[in-house]
Amino acid sequence: MQPEAALYGGGIINDQASGVEGSLGNSATTSSGVYSPSFILHNLTQGTIYCFSSWVKIEGAGSALIRASLKTEKETYDCIGTVLAKHGCWSFLKGGFVLNSPSQLSMLFFQNTDDRDVNIEIASSSLQPFSVQQWRTYQQYIINTKRKRAVTVHVSNEQGKRLQGVTINIEQVSKDFPFGSAIAKTILGNLPYQNWFVKRFNAAVFENELKWYATEPEQGKTNYTIADQMLQFVRANQITARGHNIFWEDPKYTPPWVRNLTGNELHSAVNSRIQSLMSKYREEFIHWDVSNEMLHFDFYEQKLGPNATLHFFETAHKFDPLATLFMNDFNVVETCSDVNSTVDAYISRLRELRYGGALMDGIGLEGHFRVPNPPLIRAVLDKLATLGLPIWLTEVDISSTLGKEAQAIYLEQVLREGFSHPSVNGIMLWTALHPNGCYQMCLTDNNLQNLPAGDVVDKLLKEWQTGEIEGETDDHGSYSFFGFLGEYKVSVKYGNKTSSSTFSLCQGDETRHVNIQL
Repeated sequence: MQPEAALYGGGIINDQASGVEGSLGNSATTSSGVYSPSFILHNLTQGTIYCFSSWVKIEGAGSALIRASLKTEKETYDCIGTVLAKHGCWSFLKGGFVLNSPSQLSMLFFQNTDDRDVNIEIASSSLQPFSVQQWRTYQQYIINTKRKRAVTVHVSNEQGKRLQGVTINIEQVSKDFPFGSAIAKTILGNLPYQNWFVKRFNAAVFENELKWYATEPEQGKTNYTIADQMLQFVRANQITARGHNIFWEDPKYTPPWVRNLTGNELHSAVNSRIQSLMSKYREEFIHWDVSNEMLHFDFYEQKLGPNATLHFFETAHKFDPLATLFMNDFNVVETCSDVNSTVDAYISRLRELRYGGALMDGIGLEGHFRVPNPPLIRAVLDKLATLGLPIWLTEVDISSTLGKEAQAIYLEQVLREGFSHPSVNGIMLWTALHPNGCYQMCLTDNNLQNLPAGDVVDKLLKEWQTGEIEGETDDHGSYSFFGFLGEYKVSVKYGNKTSSSTFSLCQGDETRHVNIQL
C-alpha cells in the first residue's frame, strides 16, 4: 500500500552536489503525447554500473507494463527496467544501465509500453553508481560466502592426542555447482571431444535429440537410439543431465504431423508423447523443460484449450515425480524490451500455473545474450529469487553478430553474474559443437583448440575450484582452509604412517570439521 524507502538512500538522485537534477513530478512527453515522470541527469560516466530502482503506481487502468528508459545525447537505452504496475498499490521496478559513452545530459523517463493514457506516479527512486571494482568485490563476497565454506581438518593418534607437523594433502575431486554445456550427437564416437568435455563439465543437456521432432519424426515411429547413446556417455562419466524438452510451444519446431492434428487426435498424441518419453527416462534427468518458451508461443493452448500446459505439468510429474519441472524462456534476463517475457510476465505465468496445481519448481532462463546489462541481470535474478525456487541459466551464449573477442568479454560478465547470485543453482552453456560451428557461440574450433570464449570458460573453471592444497597441522593438530563446495579427498602422512579420507563440503554457515586418525 505504501512504497518502501529508496535503496541506497536514493543514491545520486538525492545528491544535488553530483549535478543530478529532477524530482518526483517532473514530466516528459512520450510519442503518444502522454506525460510521464522523468529525471534529468548530469555527468554520467562511461563504464560505470548504474543500479536504478523506483516504486511505481498507476491511475487510469487496472494494470500496465511500465518501462523505464534512458536517453543521452548520443543514444537511447530503450529499456533499463520494467514493472507490471497496478492501480491502487505500489510495485517495485529494478534495473539499471551501463553507458557506452559518457553523457553530460541524460533523461531517465517512464512510459506505458502499450501507449494507453495512464497516469504514472513514482516514489522512492534511486540511482546508485558502482565502479567495476566495487561490482566485482561484491560478486567475490557472495562467492566466498555462498559457494565456499571453511574447513578444519583435525589429526590425532589412536589415543586421541593431537599431532603437530602432520603433512596434509587436500584435493577437490568434484564440484557441487553444476556447470555444463549442451551436447549433440556429434559427441558420439568422438573421443577427443568427449575427453575435452568431461575434463571441464559436470552437467549436460541434449541440444535437440530429445525434442519431439527428433524422437518421433513420423507418427507412431519413436526412435530414442541417439538419445540413449548420449545418455550412456553422460552416465559413464557421472555427468548430471537436464531433460530438454517435452513440448516446444513454437509451431515451427513442432513435428509437421502434429501440426495437422486437431481435437482428440492431438490430445491422444501429446499424452502418448509424455508417457513414452517420461516412462522411458524416468529418474534419468534431474530436470525437464515441460512447455518450452510458453511466454512467446502457445501452439498447444490454442489447439487444446487454456488448461493444456497445466495438463502437461501434471502428467509429467505423475510419470517422473522426482524430476524438477521447469519453465524455460528467452529474453527474461537478456533484456527487458520484450513485452512478452518481462520478469513480471514470467512470475505471473508461473504463479498462474502453480495456483492451478502445477508442480513446477524450477525457473529456467535461457540466456541468449547480445550485449549483457549486468545491473538488469542482477535485478531480474533478485526479483525471481523472491519466489524461493531454484534458478538455472539454461542456454547461455553470446550472439554471433559480435566478434569472438567481444563474445568472450560478454560471456565472462554473464557467467560471473550467474555464479555470484546466491539463488542461481546451475549454469548451462549452449555451445554444442558441430562440423559447421555452433548455434551462436563456440568454445573451440573443430580441432578443439580454444577460441576466446573457451579461454574464459577455462579461466573461470580454474578460479572456481579449490586447487590442490598442501600443508602441515599446527600445534593443535589442525589445518584450516576455505574450499569450494563439493567432494574432497584428504591424505595425511606422519613419519611412516599414512591415512586418507573423503568428505563432502555442502553449503553451511558453520566451519566443517573433519577428523582423521593415524
